[in-house]
Amino acid sequence: MSTSDCAHRPTRRWLGPISVVFCTVLVISNISAIKPLSLPGLPFILMDGGNLLFPISYIFGDVLVEVYGYAQSRRVIWMGFAMNLFAALAFSLVVAMPAAPGWEMQDAFASILGQTPRVVFGSMAAFWAGSFLNAWILARMKILTRGRHLWMRTIASTIGGEAIDSLLFTTISFGGVWPATLILHVTLWNFVLKTAYEILATPLPYLIIQRLKKMERSDPYDTHTDFSPFRLDG
Repeated sequence: MSTSDCAHRPTRRWLGPISVVFCTVLVISNISAIKPLSLPGLPFILMDGGNLLFPISYIFGDVLVEVYGYAQSRRVIWMGFAMNLFAALAFSLVVAMPAAPGWEMQDAFASILGQTPRVVFGSMAAFWAGSFLNAWILARMKILTRGRHLWMRTIASTIGGEAIDSLLFTTISFGGVWPATLILHVTLWNFVLKTAYEILATPLPYLIIQRLKKMERSDPYDTHTDFSPFRLDG
């Protein structure tokens, strides 16, 4: 292979760091989501604590699909699932083990992190549906628009992905734990706020994607991709 061919081959120098941030945001969001929040001065707006960070995962999800393709995004999504499962098992083990003598925060520790496995299950179901729907819409629209109108693709994919994610996550994670009215309010505002968050942040992924495409020499079109979420190969 000539030096010229190597110079034009796509690279993946930033794929590792992006994957790490993606998985870290996902794990932290699941823990933060245990606490419902209200915005200062706007008590009618209710959301879970994961909303402060979770939308970033969708931004990086858009970057993965646009720069590295649907197949690579699929691998990273499954890696995020694996890290969440690991975190849930670790918390469950720590909660189940006897506390050291003199430590009096076992009940508080268990009441918070003891919910994490259910929250992670809800998150995995919601994120599985939401992330793959987001990636599918983004990849298919890229083909249909011939790579134009990136802002339209990111917004449309966000609306679809966040709608199913918000509905599944809140109902699975907190059904029977929170009052039904609280679940309804949080589901609605989760969708509205996360979608608005990403629409307002559109210039950021737009800038990141355009720069990364040049740096990685990669702009894939998934014209022959198998979009099944269960495949881990190409």
